[in-house]
Amino acid sequence: MGEPDPARWRGRGGFGPTVLVGLAAGALTAVSAARDWAVATGSAAGVDVSASVTGSASAPLAIALSLVALASWGTVLVLRGRPRQVVAVVGAAASAGVLATVVSAFDRAQDDAVEAVLARGATGDTFASSLTGWYFACAIGAVLTLLAFAVAVVAAPRWPAMGSRFDAPATRTQEGGVGTVAATDAREPATEQDMWRALDDGRDPTA
Repeated sequence: MGEPDPARWRGRGGFGPTVLVGLAAGALTAVSAARDWAVATGSAAGVDVSASVTGSASAPLAIALSLVALASWGTVLVLRGRPRQVVAVVGAAASAGVLATVVSAFDRAQDDAVEAVLARGATGDTFASSLTGWYFACAIGAVLTLLAFAVAVVAAPRWPAMGSRFDAPATRTQEGGVGTVAATDAREPATEQDMWRALDDGRDPTA
């Protein structure tokens, strides 16, 4: 079976790599937003106690916006043209919101962890608190998702229309000397080259 032309695929504005990076980063952001962001330790009657706080508890907006950004990628895959760009803008705004929320929670998450230690009976004035790797993973995921959406906003017009694969191709047009002539027979078996050309154009070759 013939192989698709990688150069032609890359010429479509990096559709494949951008979507893969965006989906992976969006998933990382959503998962890490629900994990522990900060931990704190203290002492209760001479016994060390510790507690942690999740991102969804300290910054509930982070997980909500990260899910919006992740869902936007699914919509970008099936839309085309201007609507695809609009959804990419929405996803970029959601990603920026996640990043802003994470940055603003830098101190709040640690304070919430200290309060959680106090709730477990810790006394005294000495507490140790720190941010976890999940907090930084959420920040990194938000940055990558935002960058991927920025690429989508600019390059979406050059991307293949994935939604067109559900359209039933009625005819192919061939360039003639005077104009275009319909030249397809739906019952004619497609060649391997025709199948790859249909996939590259975002159509279902089996339709």
